[in-house]
Amino acid sequence: MSSVTSVAADTWNVMNRELKPVWREPASVLFAMVQPLVFLGLFAPLLPDRPGGSALQWFVPGIIAMTALMGASFTGANLTTEIMTGSHERMLVSPLSRSSLLIGRALKEVVPMLLQTALILAVVTPFSFDLHLGHVLVGVVVLAGFSVGIGSLSFALALVAKDQEWLFWTVQQTLVFPVLLLAGVLLPLDGAPGWLRTASDLNPLTYVVEAERALFAGTFPAATVAYGALASALVAAFGLWVGLKAMRSSN
Repeated sequence: MSSVTSVAADTWNVMNRELKPVWREPASVLFAMVQPLVFLGLFAPLLPDRPGGSALQWFVPGIIAMTALMGASFTGANLTTEIMTGSHERMLVSPLSRSSLLIGRALKEVVPMLLQTALILAVVTPFSFDLHLGHVLVGVVVLAGFSVGIGSLSFALALVAKDQEWLFWTVQQTLVFPVLLLAGVLLPLDGAPGWLRTASDLNPLTYVVEAERALFAGTFPAATVAYGALASALVAAFGLWVGLKAMRSSN
């Protein structure tokens, strides 16, 4: 068996291992939906309708992107637990390649993101939200790369934090919320001060959210979607690079 085939097989096995808790306890996916559903129920009614459609049409793509960001960034906590219990150490001495240990975990992040997106759309479609399924599928592909990258960065943070769980949560919370707010997920940044707009322009999630909003509205502006896809690909590439480097140096 070639090395490439071996890594692919190991990656598949690791991904299936990481997905078992999801299949055994699907309620965990529903539990993760509490926060986004609260935002949809209590925040969306306060927003005025946008020129391109209802407030939900503008708000839902941002909430889905928020769910992907939050879900992927939390996953390193599972690795922190494995490090503290010695499970991760046993995985390191197994025949599995270290690359597959990271890539398999990162790819797993796509599945909860898909399930959560489907649940959110099922909730909002009966209301003033127009579902454009083909465009949504393109948006999900863009989000998948972003989720893989953020998940990889979360695992790298867990490897650096090791058994210091407080360090993982402190860094995670410190970074995630500015990224979320600067992307204009909850409020439009049209009238924001110049320094805030500059910070938003440097935020890759901004371009992902703009692409999602355009796609979920049933449009396909090539430049906007291309920028979103590029931002997602760059986050995925950077996250995997950092994660693989951290995994290979793990001991």
